[in-house]
Amino acid sequence: MFEVKGVVPPLITPMDENEKLDEAGLRRLLNYVIDGGVHGVFVIGSTGEFYGLDFEAKKRIVEITMEEVNGRVPVFVGASAITTRECIRLAELAKANEADAISVLTPMFIDPNERELFDHFSAIAHAVDIPNILYNNPDRTGINMSAGLVERLADIANIVGVKDTSGDMTLTSEYIRRTLGKKGFGVMAGKDTMIFPTLCCGGKGCVAGTANVLPKLVVEIYDKFMAGDMLGARDAQFKLSLFRNAYSLGSFPVVPKDALNMLGVNVGHPIRPIQHMTEENQAKLRQILMEIGAFDK
Repeated sequence: MFEVKGVVPPLITPMDENEKLDEAGLRRLLNYVIDGGVHGVFVIGSTGEFYGLDFEAKKRIVEITMEEVNGRVPVFVGASAITTRECIRLAELAKANEADAISVLTPMFIDPNERELFDHFSAIAHAVDIPNILYNNPDRTGINMSAGLVERLADIANIVGVKDTSGDMTLTSEYIRRTLGKKGFGVMAGKDTMIFPTLCCGGKGCVAGTANVLPKLVVEIYDKFMAGDMLGARDAQFKLSLFRNAYSLGSFPVVPKDALNMLGVNVGHPIRPIQHMTEENQAKLRQILMEIGAFDK
């Protein structure tokens, strides 16, 4: 059984000035986060601007990722779209390239009810035999998956976990309580300021966008927690939160992109209409990165 655990960054998609995939940049970023100690990588997720990529670009990202990672860590592939049909197509892409798992976000723009959501996730899971991690992100999609829905979906054999980006620890802890003992089902923090509390409640790790930029610091939260160093894990969480709270300095997901560029891990440009941060806010971000020691080698 595939085990969901550890620190998994939803990878930035490096893009050139013409909004074309920067293949060398993707390989560089993959090695940067793996060298930082992460336990997996997740491509074509929301931080990876999946909504701005056509199918051929997604296919190429998966191919490059599988080649570059070469079995060093598990590879998660985003299989998110508005329609069930397109999610299944992306799940088939992941399966064909021998990815380790997929992650499926609730549909955006439309407003399916709970029965329709259950049927959606169930259909994807039954169509493609690959470990499947649910993804709850109500701020982005307007849909908040109930604990009861997640509990029911956890009974499907290849649905092995959920990433919760709701920011609601009551909901996250209910996901954990209701799925305890269900074939190793794992709940992952999706809100980077809540990695430590999620672990304290019994979560298995995080899918953390900040781990693109600060992989060693995010891994420190997890490693110290697993070693029983609660204060050390908490302090690492508070340090990380200084950076995560700076996301308000730009439009999602440009802040981690600009931060990586500042650190010399060139990932290029966001997909328009999103633009780079203002010079004033870039200066503020650079100061925060300096405060937390991101430039220290």
